[in-house]
Amino acid sequence: MQKIELGEVQERFANLIWEYEPVKSMDLVKICKERFEWNKSTTFTVLRKLCEKGLFKNENGTVSSVMSKEEFAGVKSRQFVQEHFKGSLPAFLAAFISDKTVSEKEADEIRSMIEEYKNSAF
Repeated sequence: MQKIELGEVQERFANLIWEYEPVKSMDLVKICKERFEWNKSTTFTVLRKLCEKGLFKNENGTVSSVMSKEEFAGVKSRQFVQEHFKGSLPAFLAAFISDKTVSEKEADEIRSMIEEYKNSAF
């Protein structure tokens, strides 16, 4: 499983890229100056690190994602279940719903998801 760790600053920056992509790198510098009060070198340093982690690419001055926000969330979710529940989805679900009631609609949605994904590889 691919492991991706992002700090708070990197995650905020990644969300900004996903919001504006595809975006010219110099436009990204301007946006980061306004949002984060970053200078050009800070923007490019954080961008380079996210590119090295396989989330984004900067080709011909245009920044775009290699991994969508949804794909990233999936990787992080699987990583969480692996690290905290030894990869056991049933253990995760049991912990998640242990102090709440599951509505009939939620139960139906979960059953439907299980049937849909039962024989497929994530």
